[in-house]
Amino acid sequence: ILMVDEKGKNMKCLTFFLMLPETVKNRSKKSSKKGNSSSSGSSSKLPPVCYEIITLKTKKKKKMAADIFPRKKPANTNTTAVQQYHQQNLNNNNTIPAPNWQGLYPTIRERNAVMFNNDLMADVHFVVGPPGGTQRLPGHKYVLAVGSSVFHAMFYGELAEDKDEIRIPDVEPAAFLAMLKYIYCDEIDLAADTVLATLYAAKKYIVPHLARACVNFLETSLSAKNACVLLSQSCLFEEPDLTQRCWEVIDAQAELALKSEGFCDIDFQTLESILRRETLNAKEIVVFEAALNWAEVECQRQELTATIENKRKVLGKALYLIRIPTMALDDFANGAAQSGILTLNETNDIFLWYTAAKKPELQFVSKPRKGLVPQRCHRFQSCAYRSNQWRYRGRCDSIQFAVDKRVFIAGFGLYGSSCGSAEYSAKIELKRQGVILGQNLSKYFSDGSSNTFPVWFEYPVQIEPDTFYTASVILDGNELSYFGQEGMTEVQCGKVTVQFQCSSDSTNGTGVQGGQIPELIFYA
Repeated sequence: ILMVDEKGKNMKCLTFFLMLPETVKNRSKKSSKKGNSSSSGSSSKLPPVCYEIITLKTKKKKKMAADIFPRKKPANTNTTAVQQYHQQNLNNNNTIPAPNWQGLYPTIRERNAVMFNNDLMADVHFVVGPPGGTQRLPGHKYVLAVGSSVFHAMFYGELAEDKDEIRIPDVEPAAFLAMLKYIYCDEIDLAADTVLATLYAAKKYIVPHLARACVNFLETSLSAKNACVLLSQSCLFEEPDLTQRCWEVIDAQAELALKSEGFCDIDFQTLESILRRETLNAKEIVVFEAALNWAEVECQRQELTATIENKRKVLGKALYLIRIPTMALDDFANGAAQSGILTLNETNDIFLWYTAAKKPELQFVSKPRKGLVPQRCHRFQSCAYRSNQWRYRGRCDSIQFAVDKRVFIAGFGLYGSSCGSAEYSAKIELKRQGVILGQNLSKYFSDGSSNTFPVWFEYPVQIEPDTFYTASVILDGNELSYFGQEGMTEVQCGKVTVQFQCSSDSTNGTGVQGGQIPELIFYA
């Protein structure tokens, strides 16, 4: 028997020698024969029980279970059982645990994780999800209260209600399970299709670290396709950092964002904020068409027939936030004027705005948007030309670069002819690890100077920090052009630092020290 004092410093081991009845009887007979001269009381006594006391010294430093049992793969004999319990957690199949299942897990964290989505010892159940799509999930009040102040108030607060079943219709089951997994297992398991719902659950039950992880996940996966939806959600969840990141993407890649399916899913307040945006980098005809697409989907949400009248009705005053008078005349005449969304008087007044010296008053905003001012990163300190350089015969000029902040590459600045004015055909590409992210085929005219001439992608390409990308161009035109020299491996451009290195794709001589692609044109 092991005994320990209150301070846990000394332990004693008491060893008892138990004698069988037969042995006791024999020893009693021998004792009675030898002890005839002794009193009758002493002859009836059994011999004393033998014992031994051993003092064990313990180390002063206490160790936790994780220190004593370092995490490692279970032995082969237990592998099947461990996998069985993990599968039980996922499926909630309520199988009866094997005896001594606690022995399979050396740490309290692992044993606690067994309780995740497990009916074993559950003292509360949640019916999660909207009617028709509910899922019944088990819970353990103590574990939940430790992980969330909302659950603590719900189960142990002054106004706690003793309910065995709690209905949560406003949270998706998958999101609630993701939150429970974090509380029970200290693991964050996020997916693109459930991260917003998980963020909602984390906000509702005040689980800040999980909420922060959701925001980080969203920022990492942010693109023009989902920026408008995330903008709407970030305002709802009061996440200003995420809101700012969404605006950066929407401003720089406005046309892609406005043409995305997610744009039609935003609420009216978000629609108004986008239409008001001064720095929106898009043609106004694209803004107009996006607003009409949103109006058609909004009619469906309100169970209205998608007629011209109903589209105008759901748009309301937001229609006048579209800067129709700033469109190109062709865009207005062939697009907005024939859409039917404008009244006859509005159409006539806007035509007069384009042509008349005395312009009529309009309800529409007539001041063009400022858009974004592109920045240029020039990587050469000088340029030159020679009688035998720089030649183009279908070969590729390429350079690799990396930035320390997220930017959006809009195009490249290229050198032109060194023998007078000339026209070039340029195929530009932007790749990451061999995958083409953007490309375009266009022409530009050079005037014979050493200036650089911009060549643009159809849409700006999002560039993530601390990753090398490959910029390439294949030129067709005048055989001789200017080329850069005294190249820099690192250039500070505003708040963005750009690093350059040679590319194996370059077959025409361009590298860090000299060559083509003198400029990166980007939004930041």
